[in-house]
Amino acid sequence: MISTVSLVTGGNRGIGREVCRQLAERGHTVVLTARSDDKAERAATELGVDWLALDVTDAASVAAAVATVTDRYGRLDVLVNNAAIHYDTWQRGITADLAVVREAAETNLYGPWLLIEEFLPLLRAGAHSRIVNVSSGSGSLNEMGAGTPAYSVSKAALNALTRIVAAELRGDGVLVNAVCPGWVATDMGGSGGRPVADGADGIVWAATLPDDGPTGGFFRDRRAIAWLASRNAVRPPGRR
Repeated sequence: MISTVSLVTGGNRGIGREVCRQLAERGHTVVLTARSDDKAERAATELGVDWLALDVTDAASVAAAVATVTDRYGRLDVLVNNAAIHYDTWQRGITADLAVVREAAETNLYGPWLLIEEFLPLLRAGAHSRIVNVSSGSGSLNEMGAGTPAYSVSKAALNALTRIVAAELRGDGVLVNAVCPGWVATDMGGSGGRPVADGADGIVWAATLPDDGPTGGFFRDRRAIAWLASRNAVRPPGRR
């Protein structure tokens, strides 16, 4: 019998790779994805997990991934939307290169949106299904300031999508949450951040929530954080 099937985008390095490792350690059947076949296969082989080439901005690539997951496993229990680009510290909103903003939105917002839409039938067929959108404090209106406009706006929009999808899937038992891993020492975050394992922990926690866990929330280190107001989680299905 196949164990919990978990697919992680951008899983070949950094936080995504560590999420794959921690989920595999918990007995999940992990599908590590990356845009490059070589990078996905190399990372997956090192971790001892399954892999797929997947470009979240390419509808044909997403469709192929859905077909492969359907054929191999017949369901998907956990979708971790981790792939992200353009932490654009070099930009300011009033002078931003909008081509960079659009490119960030393609990966950071439309990619997760497309994956949720296309994988939804498999998630509904899964057991105790979870969607985790890897977000950022930069996407919190409470924490937002100057700089990183492409990244911040795309992550704020991802948070909004999290709320919408969580509300729409309440009746299906699919828990949908956004998680900020904090400042982590990765290629994107730089060397000054905290250990990757610490950032990945909250994502894995959200991916393995019990059925009465929260949905529609925004979390860092397993604690709710505010994206606008302090009450940011809707009640899970069947809970009063």
